[in-house]
Amino acid sequence: MLDANMQTQLKQYFANLREPIELVASLDESEKSAQTRELLGEIAELHEMVSAQFDGTDDRKPSFIIRRASDADKWVRFAGLPMGHEFTSLVLAMLWTGGHPPKVDADLIEQVRSLEGDYNFEMFFSLSCHNCPDVVQALTLMALENPRINATLIEGGTFQNEVDAREIMAVPATFLNGESFYNGKMELAEILSKLDSGADAKAAEKLDAKEPFEVLVIGGGPAGAASAVYTPRKGFRTGIAAERFGGQLMDTLGIENLPGTSYTEGPKLSDNLKKQTVENEIDLMDLARAVQLKPADQAGGMHQVTMTNGAVLKARSLILSTGARWRNLGVPGEAEYRNKGVAYCPHCDGPLFKGKEIAVIGGGNSGVEAAIDLAKIVGKVTLIEFDAKLRADEVLQRKLRSMTNVEIITSGQTTEVLGDGSKVNGLIVKDWASGDERNIAIEGVFVQIGLVPNTEWLSDTGIELSKYGEIIVDQNGATNLPGIYAAGDATIVPDKQIVVAMGEGAKAGLGAFDYLIRNEPVEEIAKAA
Repeated sequence: MLDANMQTQLKQYFANLREPIELVASLDESEKSAQTRELLGEIAELHEMVSAQFDGTDDRKPSFIIRRASDADKWVRFAGLPMGHEFTSLVLAMLWTGGHPPKVDADLIEQVRSLEGDYNFEMFFSLSCHNCPDVVQALTLMALENPRINATLIEGGTFQNEVDAREIMAVPATFLNGESFYNGKMELAEILSKLDSGADAKAAEKLDAKEPFEVLVIGGGPAGAASAVYTPRKGFRTGIAAERFGGQLMDTLGIENLPGTSYTEGPKLSDNLKKQTVENEIDLMDLARAVQLKPADQAGGMHQVTMTNGAVLKARSLILSTGARWRNLGVPGEAEYRNKGVAYCPHCDGPLFKGKEIAVIGGGNSGVEAAIDLAKIVGKVTLIEFDAKLRADEVLQRKLRSMTNVEIITSGQTTEVLGDGSKVNGLIVKDWASGDERNIAIEGVFVQIGLVPNTEWLSDTGIELSKYGEIIVDQNGATNLPGIYAAGDATIVPDKQIVVAMGEGAKAGLGAFDYLIRNEPVEEIAKAA
């Protein structure tokens, strides 16, 4: 199961173990159980502090728990093989169980330890889901820090019967004490905010206590991260407030057009950007969503940004890089069946539709790429494009047309998502040229029709927006308001690409630097607070 390179890396990681850990497996005669036995046996041979036992009695087979030999009350269970994107989660679970400290804010760990009540989490993931590891790792940490918290992390492909019985059509899917808890990506702080009624107040108090920034970046995608790099290197106190650091990068897998990098993946690139922010001593405030902006002329000397928890951050200059989100169809049934067959991430949710008939809406590069990937998994893909022809690159169109289980519909307007009350079972598609309507029987639909800028919260600030809601900027990334700059997918700059966002972010960062040195002295920041 483990090649020589992986075994060498694991040996290096296991050097961080401080006390013995036990892997206890519950197995049957299936092939997956045989693979689990092989994997755990190989892992146990790599270090004397790791032992494997195969006498577990859990009903889910194959599954195994990871526990500290000296404290059997704290454990986490993996059901199925945690390979693919989840292998890192497995390694971290073993290291944390063995006493290696997690790189997590001490306040968050203390919150976990102080939770009262009994929490039994079950979380379903797919091996191709790049959003799932965050949830897996957060629940793992909670289970290992608090004996009243249990976490069972289930690979949906191995336990398809459970997936079908619970009507899970999107991952990550998290259940608490047998009831649905949340569908989608969550980080530790978000989980705690749902469990701990005082979590938001604590977070707000922490943000409110921060001194005013000289440069405050709102948004942590490629544009925001790039813009923040420049000003701290020039001596200006810089912060990033991001709803989700990485932004759309966290939903992007293969990246092959970033100059100087032949191939990378979004989450990996996001991790590298985060490391760079730490190295430059940038104050990173993750899971911090801005909801209101008062420009300096309204706020009395400094720009003020209010967050969802009520905290207010102040700054002499701002860089807005709030990015964009997937555009919704806006038709009846879409909202009702979201995560019940309506999906937006083919990489995450595609494996849940194995062998089924699905639709992809959108004939641009994103839609055609999604259709190509899904056609390798599902029974049939129906691609629906509103235009009279596909808009994707020709090389992608040729690949799509070569696949035998793909049907392409052009001039198709999706007018309704149909369902039986619990899940999707069809679409109504109208040919806008002829007026004919068609009812297409499907079990899932992936929406890939472009992006909407995250700028609604700026509508009454005085910042000029285009008719599409994009922030209007000049060649330096400056908005129409002094000291406020913008970059990335939230702006009018065309070609919503990672490298473009990074370049525009750099321009905005340099623009903010130029603004600061040409205006009031840095020393005045204390007086203006």
